[in-house]
Amino acid sequence: MSASFRLALIAGLALGAVQSVTLAQTKEAPKDAPPAPAPAASQPDTRKVVKTADDLPRHTYKIEGKASELVQDADKFKAFASKVKADAEDDLKAYRIEDPTTLQDYHTLLMQIAVLEGHDDDALGHASTIRFLERKESKKLMTGQVLTAMINAKKASDGEFAGQARFDNEFRKDLDARIRALPWDQVREEVLQTKGRAQIITGDLIVGQMQGMVDKVIEQQNGEISGDIARGIVSARFALAKMIPVLPLVGEVYSRIIDEKESKEVGKDIWTPTQVTLTEADKGKPVVIGIWDSGVDTKLFKDQLWTNPAETPGNNKDDDNNGFVDDDHGIAFDLESNRVPGPLADLSELKTPREEAGKYDKAFSDLNNNIQSPEADKLRAHMRSLKPDAVTPFIEDLGLWGGYCHGTHVAGIAAAGNPYARILYARITFDHRSIPKLTPTIEQSRKEAQATRDTIDYFKKAGVRVVNMSFGGSRQDIEDALEAKGVGKTPDERASLAREMFNIGKAAAEEAMRGAPDILFIAAAGNSDNDNDFSEVLPSGLNLPNLITVGAIDQTGKPTSFTTFGKNVKLYANGFEVDSYVPGGEKRKYSGTSMAAPNAANLAAKVLAVNPSLTTQQLIDLMTRGADPLPGHEGRLIINPKKTVEMARNKG
Repeated sequence: MSASFRLALIAGLALGAVQSVTLAQTKEAPKDAPPAPAPAASQPDTRKVVKTADDLPRHTYKIEGKASELVQDADKFKAFASKVKADAEDDLKAYRIEDPTTLQDYHTLLMQIAVLEGHDDDALGHASTIRFLERKESKKLMTGQVLTAMINAKKASDGEFAGQARFDNEFRKDLDARIRALPWDQVREEVLQTKGRAQIITGDLIVGQMQGMVDKVIEQQNGEISGDIARGIVSARFALAKMIPVLPLVGEVYSRIIDEKESKEVGKDIWTPTQVTLTEADKGKPVVIGIWDSGVDTKLFKDQLWTNPAETPGNNKDDDNNGFVDDDHGIAFDLESNRVPGPLADLSELKTPREEAGKYDKAFSDLNNNIQSPEADKLRAHMRSLKPDAVTPFIEDLGLWGGYCHGTHVAGIAAAGNPYARILYARITFDHRSIPKLTPTIEQSRKEAQATRDTIDYFKKAGVRVVNMSFGGSRQDIEDALEAKGVGKTPDERASLAREMFNIGKAAAEEAMRGAPDILFIAAAGNSDNDNDFSEVLPSGLNLPNLITVGAIDQTGKPTSFTTFGKNVKLYANGFEVDSYVPGGEKRKYSGTSMAAPNAANLAAKVLAVNPSLTTQQLIDLMTRGADPLPGHEGRLIINPKKTVEMARNKG
């Protein structure tokens, strides 16, 4: 399952600058202005209720030429943006949207257009709504500090802009004061990551990604694009015109603050003291953990592997006649959901030399974690030197390499401190391309659904008790892929096809997982800071008695800025700067709910190792009862391995 085309576009173009595009409190804006009001109580609210993302209206726009040229032409963009703006305003009047993230998306779009039009007061109004809707304290604090400083600097310098001395000085001073006034333990994560990204983004990077993605979609659709891509185009124009000029200043200010703050004590680590390591003294029983992911470097886990005794490794035969060749430690499927052998992803399409790809991967980890290294310096220089036509191939290589590493990193987290863990990999092949290689079809959806059934059936036969699922996809992903591949004459036709395909996969996953009651399935909530129920995300949005969906906190117990939420996201684990292995044996710190989920899987496997008689429901109950409250979030809990494992020992 691939990431949302629209979200990938915005993430690539803005490169982490989302916190910069919304405004925080200013002298002109109230602290917490409410969203646009519904009709007065005396009048019935006749707006159409939006229950899921699928209920949102769909718009199309005609573009002459290329999007990569449109975002660089202020006059042509103005006419395009006015249409997008009108549709967004009409939607808010006609639809009752109760999902906060979706409302934030609307008001962010309108705010970006307002800033581009020079209507700062209107932007402030939308910004107040965005801030009011924000649930996470860290994001509420950081939301829009950069853009607020931009507006204030413009006023203080009598209309100057980035690159002019008075503006630059006022901007530095204003932003510095704003960030220093915030509680460092709450905003540290976002400051670190924004600083790292601010140092590598360029106009060529944005234009290059437009050329590699949006221009191709426009060509496929004969100039017609959806509202989702239209929003990405607005975001790109906003980044080019308003954000790129100030990002070097942002990096400068944030670097100075980080250097000073990091020399002092940061927030208290509540995570590390709760960790537990099992030993021979525990007299535990082996527990099979299914790592349903992008593959595992099995050489790193020689003493912690599940082994199929009926299979002869490496003879390219299906010795036990179960339909899988060389499944000595697990199974694999290619991009088309065909059964293939091999524990790791195929890197034959990697254009960057493997050694260089590994260094770039380390560099991104270093940048996000504020580690000064030769690799980080080289990446900064390389990213800033990329010409537009080199951007997409480079980003695709990073995606391919990231997928290659992902499953091994997850497996290392799940097996850490547990000599009784037995890893069984179930490898999925993820598409790393900006434009999907496969065109979604009903037939392919059925193949993927059958692969899901086959995988879970394999888990059952192998005696798997815990399965980690650090992946996800949504109905919107399918709709976006259909547009990218030129399928469907209208948005409504694509929506109908996407719904049918999504339901095929959802039904298969629900049926197969429900039919494996002895297995605890653990899903990563997702990294889109949205509601996985409203957005219809699989598998994290499913509600099953043997499934838990895990959100991410950092080591201080604060929810990360990226973690997806939802009614079924009740358990949280560390998902920030988590250290684990990548293929070859090096260790890296990655962040994401992909790292939080295997921390929960790690706990589940340790509990089962010391008390293998537990049912799945008893296991969930123990993990829940042993958890600690997530401060400020009633009903949500942080897993506590030490407490939970001790309870499991005593229960035995």
